[in-house]
Amino acid sequence: MITVKNYVKPGTLEEAYELNQKRANRIIGGMMWIRMGRGNVNTVIDLSGLGLDQITETETEFRIGCMSTLRQLETHSGLKETFGDFFKECTRHIVGVQFRNGATVGGSIFGRYGFSDILTAFLVLDTKVKLYKKGIVPLSEFIRMDRDRDILEELIVAKDGRKAVYLSERRSQTDFPVLTCAASEKDGTVLLSIGARPMKADVTETTIDEMEQAADTFTYGSNMRGSGEYRKHLGRVLAGRAKKALEEGNV
Repeated sequence: MITVKNYVKPGTLEEAYELNQKRANRIIGGMMWIRMGRGNVNTVIDLSGLGLDQITETETEFRIGCMSTLRQLETHSGLKETFGDFFKECTRHIVGVQFRNGATVGGSIFGRYGFSDILTAFLVLDTKVKLYKKGIVPLSEFIRMDRDRDILEELIVAKDGRKAVYLSERRSQTDFPVLTCAASEKDGTVLLSIGARPMKADVTETTIDEMEQAADTFTYGSNMRGSGEYRKHLGRVLAGRAKKALEEGNV
């Protein structure tokens, strides 16, 4: 349980940024994961009044506000038309609809959680993050940056014609994943992402024919849900299934 002293709902991003520079303060998204932690927080900063809870679509891209929920990802008609069932598959195992109505995209990405289905999925799309101070950064670069006190405003996802597939292995339907896997293909180039290794997701570039071998290049570790050896085996299996789906167009 966490203990919170003050609650603030800022009227501007600049106000939110200034509040967030104090280490005792913390930005909250949907408050779904933070509330399960421990410690004392001087001030929680709620971004829900800043209009960052919308998914907007243009001819070339989607802009997904940081306060958009996982349920919005799951049900957005434009995302489904562009990427098929990709976002439905990467969200449907996350606890339940009530939870997904609260959990935010920004919290899932900025947290860079090892178990994140959402991070695994976005890494195989042409995704950029827009940070309040640092500006627009590719997601693959963002996950390697040191953690700081900037604010993630939105995700920018290109509509570039790529096909994408998402898979995961779980002990039970809504449990944390043992391993997550996403892959996309465009013009013969494949992006393969594997997460819950149990480290945070990472991504590599490969080809359809080399996907299973590419899965072997990731680092796998052990925890209560599985050994590193088991996860490495699963990585090849899931990459093989993703390969078949991309080849057969079942995405």
